Amino acid sequence: MNTPAETTTETPGLTRELSIELARVTERAAVAAARLRGRGDEKAADQVAVDAMRAELNRLSIQGTVVIGEGERDEAPMLYIGEEVGNGIGPHVDIALDPLEGTTICAKNLPNSLAVIAIAEKGSLLNAPDVYMNKIAIGPGYAPGLINIEDSPEDNIHALAKAKGVPVTEVAACILDRPRHAALIEAVRRTGAAIRLIGDGDVAGVIDTTAPEESGIDIYLGTGGAPEGVLAASALRCVGGQMQGSLILDTDEKLARAERMGIADPGKVYTHNEMARGEVLFAATGVTEGNMLAGVRFFKNYLQTETIVMRSSSQTVREIRARHQDTDKF
Repeated sequence: MNTPAETTTETPGLTRELSIELARVTERAAVAAARLRGRGDEKAADQVAVDAMRAELNRLSIQGTVVIGEGERDEAPMLYIGEEVGNGIGPHVDIALDPLEGTTICAKNLPNSLAVIAIAEKGSLLNAPDVYMNKIAIGPGYAPGLINIEDSPEDNIHALAKAKGVPVTEVAACILDRPRHAALIEAVRRTGAAIRLIGDGDVAGVIDTTAPEESGIDIYLGTGGAPEGVLAASALRCVGGQMQGSLILDTDEKLARAERMGIADPGKVYTHNEMARGEVLFAATGVTEGNMLAGVRFFKNYLQTETIVMRSSSQTVREIRARHQDTDKF
């Protein structure tokens, strides 16, 4: 992965040091969940990840509000939307998080389960309701407006191939393997592009587009969770990729929920710059083995984690492989 040179520009409070401290937050959640991977208990794995992430967040010098979390207050015991975290000293920030992105993946010990968090200036993250979002994303290095969620999959694939300077057969798309995507999959295959179908974990799918030379993924297409869309947009803000998303509000109940969360235009197409504005910090740690991040590895006297940490102001991407000798602290 290319790591651009870091500049000295930063938002007060959202410092380089805070970005590194976020690694500890996702590491703690990832290790807790990894101890239960392959055990078949999604709820237990998610709960230990939530507990670990919350405990570590409360050590940070921030005044944070969870805007993308485990659900609304009546539905989630911890890290619910609106919960305040941090030690009460420091900048006021919005937080989007998923302590265990891909609970089913972890329970089955399949690839690309992550612990993920994004922090931004207060009021900067889209308060997305827990509904589906139609998404399209590519990584950095392309002219603005290359992709358009309102164009056909074929048009977007061909535009990407032309901009990349390769035949369409050398473009690879990532799509969630769902019955609702049957027509999308057929359309992409008609172009001659390759498809990598994933069972869960569309945050990882979008992040994979940021480094296609490593992940083998050039474009992400399809519908997935809107909260996950905000997390993915936060990552793309840090590396200069492109993403568009539109909420799927196909019932009166969903429309009402979106309105309560401040969504004024239910048909709006959001860019990654609108889903995650201002200065953004992002971190993700692998729980299971993945395309870009190894999962937590347990050894006799230590454990090892792999984490990426990103900053939007400098477009710096740090890759951290950490060996933790004192395993009792996890």
